[in-house]
Amino acid sequence: MVAQHDLPTPDPETPLRPRQPYRLSTLCVNVENPSMKDQYGSSSVPIYQSATFKGIGNEFDYSRSGNPTRSHLEHHIAKISSASRAFAVSSGMAALDVILRLLKPGDEIIAGDDLYGGTNRLLTFIRTHVGVTVHHVDTTNPDAVIPFIHPTKTAMVLLESPTNPLLKIADLALISKEIKERAPAAVVVVDNTMMSPYLQRPLEHGADIVYDSATKYLSGHHDLMAGMITCNRDDIAKQIAFTINSVGNALTPIDCFLLLRGVKTIAVRLDRQQTTSQVVATYLHSLGFKTILVRDIHQRISDGNGAVLSFETGDKELSEKIVGGTRLWGISVSFGCVNSLISMPCVMSHASIDPATRAARGLPEDLIRLCVGIEDSSDLLDDLEHALIDAGAIALSAQQNKYVRVPPGHAALNKALEQEWFVSAPGKVILFGEHAVVHGVTAIAAAVDLRCYGLITPRNDGMLSVRFNDIDNFYAEWDIMALPWAASTVLGQSERHPDDLDQQLIEAINAGPLRELGPEKSQARNAALAFLYMYIKLASAKRPSVHFGARSTLPVGAGLGSSASFSTCAATALLLLNQRIVIPPIPAPVSADHPHLSHHGRHAIERHSVEEANRWAFVAEKILHGNPSGVDNSVAVFGGALTYTRPGFGKPSGMDSIHGFGSLRFLLTNSKIPRDTKKLVAGVGLMKQEQPEVVGAILQDIENISTQAKRSLADSSEFGRDNLLRDLSAMINENHKHLVSLGVSHPSLELIREKTAASPFNLSTKLTGAGGGGCAVTLIPDDFSDALMADLLAELSANNFDPYLTSVGGSGLGILSPYPEHRNPSANVPQGQVTPPETPDEAANGPQLGNSLRTSFEVNSLSELSGWAHDLGKWLYV
Repeated sequence: MVAQHDLPTPDPETPLRPRQPYRLSTLCVNVENPSMKDQYGSSSVPIYQSATFKGIGNEFDYSRSGNPTRSHLEHHIAKISSASRAFAVSSGMAALDVILRLLKPGDEIIAGDDLYGGTNRLLTFIRTHVGVTVHHVDTTNPDAVIPFIHPTKTAMVLLESPTNPLLKIADLALISKEIKERAPAAVVVVDNTMMSPYLQRPLEHGADIVYDSATKYLSGHHDLMAGMITCNRDDIAKQIAFTINSVGNALTPIDCFLLLRGVKTIAVRLDRQQTTSQVVATYLHSLGFKTILVRDIHQRISDGNGAVLSFETGDKELSEKIVGGTRLWGISVSFGCVNSLISMPCVMSHASIDPATRAARGLPEDLIRLCVGIEDSSDLLDDLEHALIDAGAIALSAQQNKYVRVPPGHAALNKALEQEWFVSAPGKVILFGEHAVVHGVTAIAAAVDLRCYGLITPRNDGMLSVRFNDIDNFYAEWDIMALPWAASTVLGQSERHPDDLDQQLIEAINAGPLRELGPEKSQARNAALAFLYMYIKLASAKRPSVHFGARSTLPVGAGLGSSASFSTCAATALLLLNQRIVIPPIPAPVSADHPHLSHHGRHAIERHSVEEANRWAFVAEKILHGNPSGVDNSVAVFGGALTYTRPGFGKPSGMDSIHGFGSLRFLLTNSKIPRDTKKLVAGVGLMKQEQPEVVGAILQDIENISTQAKRSLADSSEFGRDNLLRDLSAMINENHKHLVSLGVSHPSLELIREKTAASPFNLSTKLTGAGGGGCAVTLIPDDFSDALMADLLAELSANNFDPYLTSVGGSGLGILSPYPEHRNPSANVPQGQVTPPETPDEAANGPQLGNSLRTSFEVNSLSELSGWAHDLGKWLYV
């Protein structure tokens, strides 16, 4: 019997040229309702946004009972579902609720053992409150269903195929046959959300009722919530219609319109999604992950595998890292959308099922579900691969020259805990705009290749220790279990630190492990506080026992960003230790020359890892300075040069990188004169108050210098090196004169300027930072001879200044490659790790690794430190 709303196959043009029936993809787009022709012939079904309809005895009177837009939708879905009736309700769970109202107390349900969490929740409710018995059975085995079939008590069999999220397949045809033979009155219900009518039509295989969460594939865009119920039995249809009309959960006209629109594209969406899901499944399978994609018996009753797949990692914590590490795959409990989604069912959609029940039903806690969208497959694979690498789930095999799966069980974390991590970060100079930046002028900051180095070494004795060579050679160690863990909550793998510091934890650290450090050790206390704070916040469940040492070739306290360099090193070392950032393999050999001086725009460390390091370096800077601008740590991490404008001055604020800026040779001269930054800033502020026009003109001149300097540095390749150096020299002299006018220079800085400007040197010098002492920077031309440089260094040293010949604008954060093949075989450094001796070497302040960098790191002179570090092997730089 052909239903009145059927779309018949067109009549043949001639008996010799019969028309073929429409394919399903065509019906998805072009189902028409002959009994409801629009009077205007609209191509798209109109929205009848009306609650009531005038007249008596007409087809429509009240939208709760019926609406033309909803009738069109229901007719459309019925046709593509091989159904005689369809009903649109407010959600997939509303659809199930309507269906379950067919039951009465004393009835029994046979349901699958791998069900959507919401389904399980509703079944639990009716078992408790309605008196319906629910049997959860492995429906993948039809023989397992038979013992639970009772000829009179079994009222319903509820199936999902494929199931969510384990993608189990039920033989719908065989189970329906068994049910009809043994319990004729029972109703077979199928949740078809994972497939949709486009890929599977359970009514064709014996099901009595089928429902879909139309929020998923039928809609396809996650811009509405809807549920669809279809059936071929008039008696059931009447009961469903009565319930919907009574409770009023029918779908609204606007949502019906949107759902009709979504259904028209389901074929093109799912065809692409299925193709990509197969590519993703093949990729994961090739890496050795247990990957679940529907197959086998499913092929007999469906037209495709769908676009949902799941895989196991063997480690719940590892899975959390992977899910939290993706960017293109959005974290969501849903599926069926045009954009790809990722989730962990046990902590999201199925969290309402208690852990014991999940375990009994074989639902792995580490399971990751992927719902593939319509994005380019290469982008999806690239994003997933980055997340797998960052989480430590896969690593590059030197033997196979490809990524392979890391064995589960915290293998990557264990490796991180067992090896040393050696990092470095540059200092910072303000080239233009000091002091004026406080009043809204743009400043230009750049990385200086005098570096702070940080080395984190395993101890494995339950202790945590630090040595800060540059702060009175400070050393301290603490029992890890005695740290104030109860004062704070460790942040999860994908959690970011809040904007505000955890003051309760800071107070607990000061009152606990740092209580014996007096005011005379304030610098050491602050550095230790920053390290302990980050250690506690970032610690894994293993709470690693390590030693952290920091050394600096920067003059500490001279205004060159040494605290930011320290913060960057400490934060990065702890992030590496706890696998919150990971290091990719170096794809090409690194030059034997000092590679980070030229920068070359090379970003060998993954961008997201760099950003994470910068966020935590800023946390450390907050501990050290209270309310830092973020400039110093950004330069220490990203290197190069940037502009900075403070907010609140009527122009765009923030930081912007100066792209295309290579490195320049500079001489940094430490006057060794302490400076009072607050007093200097207050002095300029008072001068501005008393002479606003004079100071305003000076500030505007400095702003013009910064603008011109930014343009020159960014265009240096086109501008010409000689022209750049000449212009920078003039701008340095001019900027310094303005700073002198503001009263922030110092006789020591003027003496340095005098010495460098004198013949035969003829160099341009300015103060940097706060002034009032501190450092001066001198631009060194490319053709400045070694002999002249030796004379200049001697002259400055003779006047009790400390000169440092270095470069400005080079690379930022550096990490020594952890791969043994990247170590320098000619250097006298270890190629692996050994277990520390059981008896600590107390004279050396804690256990030592017999094959470690620590001893050399701590005993090398400052003049040797940079060269020694460079010769260890390949470094990765930002």
